[in-house]
Amino acid sequence: MTGTEVAAIIAAVAFAVLVVVLVIFLLQLNKNITKSMEKVNGILDEADKTVTVLTQDVDILLKQSEDLLVIGNDLLSDVTQKVETIDPLFHAVADLSESVSELNSSSKTILSKVGEASKTAATATVVGKAAQTASHLFKKNK
Repeated sequence: MTGTEVAAIIAAVAFAVLVVVLVIFLLQLNKNITKSMEKVNGILDEADKTVTVLTQDVDILLKQSEDLLVIGNDLLSDVTQKVETIDPLFHAVADLSESVSELNSSSKTILSKVGEASKTAATATVVGKAAQTASHLFKKNK
């Protein structure tokens, strides 16, 4: 065998070893990719189930929220009607309150005038008694 033939055999063996190593690497890679794809598929299945459950739950919550809004609107309408019914009562109470305040003010004014009049009357009574006493004394001295 010549040197070229030996070199060709070495190159062929090296190429065969390289092909075998590449095949083994690709098989391992394929095996790892298959495992990863199975895990990803499992995760996607779980995600799909979760989305389905969440969709159902959201539908239920939306229905309940809609029902609550309807009840809230009915309640608000009822309260509005009742407030409109008792609104004149509040106006009457406000008017009565003003009247009571005016009555209190008038009563205070009258009481202060009566108090002043009673002071004046008391003073006049004292002066009258003094004048009467002086008149009696004056008559006795004559």
